Amino acid sequence: MITYSDNARLVLQRASELAVRTGGLVCTEHILFGLLDVDGSAAQRLLNQCGVYEDDVIRVFSPMPTRPNVEMSTRAARAVQSAKDVATRLGSQVVGTEHILYTILDETSSVASEILRAKGIDPEYLQRLTYSAIVSSGGGRAAMCLANGNEESVNDVLSGYISDFFGESEKKGANRQGQNGGENALHSGFANNENAFGKADNLYENSRKNAENSDFDLSKFGTDLTAKARNGKLDPVIGRGKETERVIQVLCRRTKNNPVLIGEPGVGKSAVIDGLAQRIVSGDVPDALRGKIVFSLDLTSLVAGTRYRGDFEERLKATLNGIKQRGNVLLFIDEIHTILKAGSSEGGLDIANILKPMLARGELQTIGATTLEEYRKQFEQDSALERRFQPVLVEEPSVSDTIEILQGLKPKYEAHHGVTITDEAISSAAILSDRYVADRFLPDKAIDLIDEAASRKKIFSFTTPSEIRDLENKIKQADLDLCEAKRRDNFELCAKYKALRDDYIEQKEKAEIEWKEKCANTDLSIGEDEIAEVVGNWTGIPVKRITEGESEKLVNLEKTLQSRVIGQDEACTAVAKAVKRARAGLKDPKRPIGSFIFLGPTGVGKTELAKALASALFGDEDLLIRVDMSEYMEKDSVSRLIGSAPGLVGFEEGGQLTEKVRRKPYSVVLFDEIEKGHPDIFNILLQILEDGILTDSHGRTVSFKNTVIILTSNIGAKEAATPQRTLGFASERSVESEGERVRQSHIQALKGTMKPEIINRIDEIVVFKKLDKENLFKIADLMFASLEKRLESKDITAHITQSAKEYIVSEGYDAEYGARPLRRTLQRLVEDKLSEKLIRSEIAAGDKITIDYKDGALVFEK
Repeated sequence: MITYSDNARLVLQRASELAVRTGGLVCTEHILFGLLDVDGSAAQRLLNQCGVYEDDVIRVFSPMPTRPNVEMSTRAARAVQSAKDVATRLGSQVVGTEHILYTILDETSSVASEILRAKGIDPEYLQRLTYSAIVSSGGGRAAMCLANGNEESVNDVLSGYISDFFGESEKKGANRQGQNGGENALHSGFANNENAFGKADNLYENSRKNAENSDFDLSKFGTDLTAKARNGKLDPVIGRGKETERVIQVLCRRTKNNPVLIGEPGVGKSAVIDGLAQRIVSGDVPDALRGKIVFSLDLTSLVAGTRYRGDFEERLKATLNGIKQRGNVLLFIDEIHTILKAGSSEGGLDIANILKPMLARGELQTIGATTLEEYRKQFEQDSALERRFQPVLVEEPSVSDTIEILQGLKPKYEAHHGVTITDEAISSAAILSDRYVADRFLPDKAIDLIDEAASRKKIFSFTTPSEIRDLENKIKQADLDLCEAKRRDNFELCAKYKALRDDYIEQKEKAEIEWKEKCANTDLSIGEDEIAEVVGNWTGIPVKRITEGESEKLVNLEKTLQSRVIGQDEACTAVAKAVKRARAGLKDPKRPIGSFIFLGPTGVGKTELAKALASALFGDEDLLIRVDMSEYMEKDSVSRLIGSAPGLVGFEEGGQLTEKVRRKPYSVVLFDEIEKGHPDIFNILLQILEDGILTDSHGRTVSFKNTVIILTSNIGAKEAATPQRTLGFASERSVESEGERVRQSHIQALKGTMKPEIINRIDEIVVFKKLDKENLFKIADLMFASLEKRLESKDITAHITQSAKEYIVSEGYDAEYGARPLRRTLQRLVEDKLSEKLIRSEIAAGDKITIDYKDGALVFEK
């Protein structure tokens, strides 16, 4: 039967006496005082070694009226009871003061633990030290004896340990103190052997060093990736065998065996390290790396709480020494550029300067990961640190490689979201993200597409229908009305509201059954449509424009353009053909979708065709980026397109062109009246037209591969307007030759103004014809339809007679200036008069008006 030693009983007695004097319960702080008050006990020895004495505890108590009978608090009672369990597990039949101290320290939020912390002592560390002392005094062998059923007495085992520890002369002392267990035997040795204290001090120092170098301390500041790989908590790594092999080769080098992974964000740098950890666990590594631990350092945890100078350096040094002592740790630092200046304070060192000596001596193997930009801007600036590392480039995977990666990750995301991910969804995620999400990198953007599409499907499939939510609100309202009726003793209303509530409850239960049946039969799978919808949400492109087949989308392009741009069928056909060639994949996919130069007189539809193209291709007329070249006539103003140079005003704002394309990468870029811009503009256009990219002043590469580039100009309009004189009657052939003459006149004027390397990179030069009167009638119909639509928004119905249309067209026709005079005529003759009548309330909402031509003027009749 397990019993308490004499010293343990004395500890509890002293704790009770103190509780009587302080008028409270026996708590953990009272027991801590008792452990310090009993001279010669093992617990007192351990506490004194750590610098804790009676005075440190007694000062927390205040004198209070005495209480003759005291009880033990829940914490204290639990600790005393647990001491028996600890002693039993360690093979002792006697509970000593060391066992009570061990269990008191288990109560980490107790007053006793707070007292120790105030002295700068970690209770968990002291608990491990206590455990070491218990085991060294014989607890370990005793436990083994009991587990094996050995009849050897526990006291004999303890006596043997003390004999080894203090010398043969103390064995008798241990036997004489058998009734108090190994505790008194231990302290008999302390009293009679002058080497005992030195050996105890050695035990203390060894325990402290083991505690400092233990996994527990190390795990506070990072994650063991090999442990996660062993437990199956890492995602599978697909297609990074080449990079992983390169990392392994660098790690096995004699010098400069510290690889640093360099690549764009999202290409899979951290995944390479996950793959390394998985290969170490599976044993698929050289012998030099077998048994290694990949430890990911968390710099935030390392810096957190280091308020005073020297705290951070001390913590980092202890962590690195722990890693060094183990000898089998590969330290992984993600975003390794952050170690420069991290944790540094006035007069202190940063992480990089602390690491350098250990890296130079080969005492520490480190793996880093950073982006190309950060490596160039920060890491390379510290040459002493940079030369310790060997760069390993991680390139962005191709679309086919991304599909393979997604196939490997598919089971993980299916299990998490509870949906089925089809092969079509995986293929669409890789292709659409590569095509439409230009500012991020594969495979990260494709993985995010799959993740968000699966999350969206799950949420919308299991969201409570609005019908059920409405019924729940009605039930709550009926309950409130019923309570109010009961309060007023209106039994008739009570019966009414009760019946109403019961009816709502019945409807709700029925709706829930139907909803659950519907959920059970719902196809929880994501395909191409779900992926396209997420892409639409990310980029702002209407979903139907993405999912619509390319052939169906482009077949109608020519008719769509011609319905908006009147009288320029040849121009619409030329643009449509060029776009079809580009979309059919017959052109370099890295170049823009199409590039055109629109030539012709003013007012013939050059800008309108650009707007129509934006609407037809991208679904929104607002996706037209217009750059007015008259704003870039000076040499200094050209830099505004890509951003001011570093150090100049406006550098932080970025380029006016590049920023717009970054925000709207799927758009029509219109350089209006290109001849008015400075010649240096053409140098910028060379990059865009040839490579489909442009680098801004911040060094960011902006993609133009999803844009249509249009340059407009009036060059040659004056020469083309001068008709060529011929003799005789004009024939059909002469009309055709006149059209060709006009075209050649524009092109020759263009060649005299624009560099040949620009013209040579343009897909199509489109010359717009002058508008005749028949064209203006069609344009007028479009303008009238737009006016009628605006009036409908005010609930006014308008009708324009044919005679009124003819009058407006005749007044607005000007062969030289095109359609713009017609717009001004409509504004002067119709819109101005309508606005006057609206202001005077002569026309109000609900009226139907007819615009007619009578007696040489327009009339407005209700």
